[in-house]
Amino acid sequence: MSLPHAILTALLEKPSSGLDLTRRFDKSIGYFWSATHQQIYRELGKLEAEGFIRAQPTEQPARGQRKSYEVLPAGRAELGRWTAAAQDPKPHRDALFLRLRAAAVVGTAGLEADLCRHLDLHRGQLAEYEEIEKRDFPPGDDSPQVRLQHLVLRAGIELETFWIQWLTEALAELPDPAEQAP
Repeated sequence: MSLPHAILTALLEKPSSGLDLTRRFDKSIGYFWSATHQQIYRELGKLEAEGFIRAQPTEQPARGQRKSYEVLPAGRAELGRWTAAAQDPKPHRDALFLRLRAAAVVGTAGLEADLCRHLDLHRGQLAEYEEIEKRDFPPGDDSPQVRLQHLVLRAGIELETFWIQWLTEALAELPDPAEQAP
């Protein structure tokens, strides 16, 4: 149940409308916890019903006007409870690993092209993360909040670096198609 907690985190960082949250998910939180526009709006309704958030009052309520939400004390307490709770890591499930295992018994035909495609995707994601790091984490801002946010981005950078190295190794391990039995 981490989507409500991702939304509470984003709203504590900056009160936002559902549309603004969707945009922020696309630019930051969505790199490690994705959600659709519909999921975000559905969850906002639940969080509001549970008393964790409220729509900020507006000077002149107008029909069709975007609501901006803020976190209430109960929402902050829930986020604190969730942050402090123990949680075991989830086993990593990736179809690519299973496909490589299957290729060991049925052959690797067609696999090289997809491994190259994955490699290109991870290189692109790494470049994007490095650009975010340059833009959002210049030297000098060493507050605890910034350090933790940067730590999350560094995890993304390290994961992409791992994937690039691993995919490069996987490509090198593929047998020559001419050497494979039909």
